[in-house]
Amino acid sequence: MLEAVWIGFAFSLGLLVRLIGLPPLIGYLVAGFVISATASEMSLPAEGPSIIHHVAHLGVLLLLFTVGLKLNVRSLAKAEVLGGGTLHFGLSIVLILPAVLLIFDVSWYQALMLAIALAFSSTVLAAKVLESKRELRAFHGRVAIGILIVQDLLALLVMSLASGTMPSAWALLVFGLPLLRPLLFKLLDASGHEDLLILFGLLLALVIGGQGFELVGLSSELGALVFGAMLAKHPRAGELSKSLWAIKEFFLVGFFLQIGIDGLPDANAWLFAAVMTLILPLKAVMFFLLLVLFKLRARSAFLTSLSLTNYSEFGLIVASVVLPEWLVPLALTVAISFVISAPLNRLAHPLYERFCHRLLKFERNIHHPDEQPVSLGDADVLIMGMGRTGTAAYNYLKASKKIIAMDSDPAKVSDHQQQGMNIFYADAEDQVFWQGLDYGKVEAVILSMNDVEAKVIAAKKLRASGFKGFIVSHSMHKDEARDIIAAGADQTYLTMSEAGVGIAEHVKQHCFELKA
Repeated sequence: MLEAVWIGFAFSLGLLVRLIGLPPLIGYLVAGFVISATASEMSLPAEGPSIIHHVAHLGVLLLLFTVGLKLNVRSLAKAEVLGGGTLHFGLSIVLILPAVLLIFDVSWYQALMLAIALAFSSTVLAAKVLESKRELRAFHGRVAIGILIVQDLLALLVMSLASGTMPSAWALLVFGLPLLRPLLFKLLDASGHEDLLILFGLLLALVIGGQGFELVGLSSELGALVFGAMLAKHPRAGELSKSLWAIKEFFLVGFFLQIGIDGLPDANAWLFAAVMTLILPLKAVMFFLLLVLFKLRARSAFLTSLSLTNYSEFGLIVASVVLPEWLVPLALTVAISFVISAPLNRLAHPLYERFCHRLLKFERNIHHPDEQPVSLGDADVLIMGMGRTGTAAYNYLKASKKIIAMDSDPAKVSDHQQQGMNIFYADAEDQVFWQGLDYGKVEAVILSMNDVEAKVIAAKKLRASGFKGFIVSHSMHKDEARDIIAAGADQTYLTMSEAGVGIAEHVKQHCFELKA
């Protein structure tokens, strides 16, 4: 009965909001409130909320584990991550604390805890949105995830101090975990490509990482993230992440449901949520200004800020420990922030293009860590996106053409540079990248980015900036191929169809050689 209600409401309302152009997760949030409102009429068992809370917790652990699989730990040591994360945390408390004290009848301690709970941004929402747009490893994605990890660590510290509990002495063993990396690599290699691979991921995320960290007095969320990060440099980390994708997505539906199932809000809860929603734009402005202060370009600062403009599920966890009576108002506030943040993030790139002329005024006239080149030198071919397709094209053409490549993943750029490839960091969706770009002798451009929107934008920008050469792309679906052609590409190849043709050509050649 429980699963029928949860899945039925989640699917129906998720589909409904998707049809009107909103992310399905907003429908899941609404479904949680509907289930909470009708629980007595449907005679749902009392243990239902505790079950969905457990499912939601598993979803969060799996999400953080997959985030860890794509995490570059060195990125946490950047000034914009540590400085931006901690400064924003402190300034948010200073901003929210007076508002809570002036409007609501609460003690100083309650006001402080509420301000702390609302100072965090949502790791779940930001990671899910960035992952859906394949921007987790882009520069702004890395900065956003780094800041979120800093915030999560601060949340763990707050919960430990507020609850009066401290990690046990066994927690010191965590510092020895890197010694286990060779063993974990061997186990991942031995797990194959099917069910054992999935079980290995679940074992690390939920059992060893999640439950193991809890046993020594640390956060299970931190444990899942740490064990994911330990495997991040393994060549099959991406495959492990993909194998867990469907399970993670299903459990995360439970996370969004449980926010609403926690209870129905009263008038005071709605008032609290309304006031905190009005403060939300100030949170975005603070992130943008701080990141620009830490030398980021306007575009990176804007996209990062938009990812972090929401309230956090960690706020609910903090409240459950120190302010359980405020859990429903906080849940409503978090839900509304998700409803606002999700569609804004979906439109992040068009929004930046619309407002970039105003935002660029805030950039500092210095060298930026996400600086991009303005000349392509004497290259003949530009390859945009250096995944498997782009790398294969580079290796095929390098003997006969001068190649230059670009990618929005700094770690991937660094890896390819170490292999001697002529590659630089740049993001095809960056308005500033195209302004004044000198194409030099480039005759052809290969669009091999993962994201279809990036290919469409790149094709449009190439033609709008006067590029007359040949533009070719690949795509997984016919409708996407039509969009890329309409944007200005000369040809678009369907990846799977071309793979089939390639295999058939090898067979044909083999048969010809046998007859000869």
